[in-house]
Amino acid sequence: MFDDCSVVRDGVQEFLMLIDGRWKTSKTGGTFGVHSPIDGGIVAKAQAGGAADVELAVSAAHGAKKKIRDIPAIDRIDILNRARHIIEDHRKNFVNTLVLEAGKPVKLAEAEVAASLNRIKMTMEEARRIFGEYVPGDWSEDTMQKFALVIHEPMGVIACVSPFNYPLFSTVAKVIPALVSGNTTVIKPASDDPIAAILFARILHESGIPAGAVNIVTGSGRDVGDPLVSHPLVQMVTLTGSTETGRHVAGLAVMKKLHLELGGKGSAIIAPDASLALAAGKVCEGSLKYSGQRCDAISRVLVERSVADAFLSHLLREFERWKMGDPRDAQNNMGPLIDEKAAERVQTMVDDAVSKGAKLLKGGTHKGAYFEPTIIDNVSLDSQIAWEETFGPVITIVRVESVDVAIQLANKSHYGLDSCIFTESLYIAWKAAKGLEEGSVSINDAPSHGVGYFPFGGNKDSGLGREGVGYSIDEMTRIKTIQFNLSPAGLGKSRAVTKL
Repeated sequence: MFDDCSVVRDGVQEFLMLIDGRWKTSKTGGTFGVHSPIDGGIVAKAQAGGAADVELAVSAAHGAKKKIRDIPAIDRIDILNRARHIIEDHRKNFVNTLVLEAGKPVKLAEAEVAASLNRIKMTMEEARRIFGEYVPGDWSEDTMQKFALVIHEPMGVIACVSPFNYPLFSTVAKVIPALVSGNTTVIKPASDDPIAAILFARILHESGIPAGAVNIVTGSGRDVGDPLVSHPLVQMVTLTGSTETGRHVAGLAVMKKLHLELGGKGSAIIAPDASLALAAGKVCEGSLKYSGQRCDAISRVLVERSVADAFLSHLLREFERWKMGDPRDAQNNMGPLIDEKAAERVQTMVDDAVSKGAKLLKGGTHKGAYFEPTIIDNVSLDSQIAWEETFGPVITIVRVESVDVAIQLANKSHYGLDSCIFTESLYIAWKAAKGLEEGSVSINDAPSHGVGYFPFGGNKDSGLGREGVGYSIDEMTRIKTIQFNLSPAGLGKSRAVTKL
C-alpha cells in the first residue's frame, strides 16, 4: 500500500510529496530528517519542499476543482468511507508511526487513530450541513414578488496546515470536511512528524479521490507554509498551531477566509463545594495527558484557598497513576515532549515560578525530551507559567480567594479556548459558564475536543472560527443567495391590507 509514497536511499526510508496525483521529490532536491523524540534517532526522511513545489500543488488543486465538484456528494462519501476501511486495515501501521515520530504512548496513538476513523465515519453528518434553505420574500415589502434559495458552495482551494501534536487526526479533521463539501486541498504537515499525514494522503489517493484534489507538500514553515498561505489561488487557510504562528499566517493570508485553532491557557476552577476526588483525577488527566502537549490542556488550576490543602491531598494520590517513560511500553501513560527544545522551554517556566516563590512538590526536571510530571503550588501571578501556555506536563496551582476571583483571573488571559469548573452547585456552574470568556467551558470535567462532535474553537488570541462535526462544513463553504423574480409569471404576492 505505501510503497508508492516512499523510496529507500542509503538504508533510510525517504517519503515523497503528492502533487497532482503523483508522488514526487522536491524541486529543491533537499530532504530533512524526521527524528523520534523517544531517543532522538532518525525515523525517516521527508522532502524539503519549496515555493516551486507549492506552486505546482496549488495549481493542481485549482485545476481539480471541477473534478471534485462533478462527483455526486454520495459518491464523495463512498470514496471517503473506502478510505476509512483502508485505514482500518492498516491501523497498526498508523499506531506505530504515531508512537515513533510523535512519541505518543501506545494507548494515545490508538485513540488518535480511532478518533480519525470516527471522524471519517461522520461524513454523512457533515454533508447534511450543505443542504441550504428556501427563503420566501413576502415577509418584507421590497421582496414581495420574490423568493430566494440560499445554498452552500465550496470555498475552492483550501490550505490545510496541521500541528505536531495530532498529526493524523488534525489532518483528517481538516481534509475530510473540505473534500465532502467539494473543495480541493493542499496539506502542509508539521515537519516534526509528517509521516502519518503522508500515509493518509496515500490512502485518499488509493480510494479514488481525483488527481489534484489532495496534495501534500512537506517542508519548513518559511519555505512551504508562507508561500502556501499567501498564494493567490488559495481561498481558505485552516491552521492548528501556536498563536504566534496564527498571527504570522493571518498577516500573509490577505483576503482569504481563515480558520485558526491556536494556543490556550485553560483554567480549572475548583469551587469549595467541588468533589475534590473527581477534580483531582480530571486535573491530572487534563494537565498530563500527552505530556500536556494539547491546546485544550489544563494549564493552571485556580483553587479556592479554603479547600486547597484538601484538594492537594487528593491530587498527590492521583498523580501517582501517571508514569513517564518509553511510549512503546504500554505501562507508561506519558512519553517525551516533541523534542529537547520543548523540554528546555518548560524547564525555564518552572524555574521562573520557583524563583518567584512557588513550591515544587513533584518533578521539575527533564532529561533530553523527557520532562518529569510536575506539580508546583502557590504559584505567583507574576510568574510566566501563570499566564503563558505551558505545553508540558506541569500542574500549576494558583490559590485564590473565591470563584469570582478565579473567573476574573481566567479572563485576564489573552487566550480564550477552553476552561472548566468543578462544583456541585448549578448556580456556580452557570456563573462560570456565562462569565468565562472561552470558546468552551466544561462542567465537572477536563476540557477535551475529542472527535469534534461538540463544536470547539477559540476567542481572543486562541483563534478564529469553530471546528467540529458539521460545524467545519460551515467554515469550509460560502453562502450564495439566488433570487427569483416571480412577477413576470404573476406568481408573486401583493399586500392585502392597507398600510398603517
